[in-house]
Amino acid sequence: MRRRGAKVLAARRRASYDSAMTEAIAFDTHRFVKRLTDCGFTEQQAETLADEHVTLLNGNLATKADIEALRQETKAEIAKVETRMEAIKADLLKWMFGALIAQGGLIVALVKLL
Repeated sequence: MRRRGAKVLAARRRASYDSAMTEAIAFDTHRFVKRLTDCGFTEQQAETLADEHVTLLNGNLATKADIEALRQETKAEIAKVETRMEAIKADLLKWMFGALIAQGGLIVALVKLL
């Protein structure tokens, strides 16, 4: 009788895990608990391990939405960097041509002096 009650509890816990896991990953806690109990774990040990697995999976896995959001943020950051690089390139060219003209003027002045 105790075994049947534990299965009902496991099924009830599975429903709450499944609703929490829909975003991250499909993890069959009932199957996990059943396999552990078949290998000699107690029902309580198996359920505790299943609970910890779900917690780890929920906390450490990225969803497709997380990845897409990161991709969009990365694209926006790359666009900002590219814009800034173009501005720096334009400033650098201005300074280079200014220095080139100054050098030319200095060379002309030195040649006239000699």
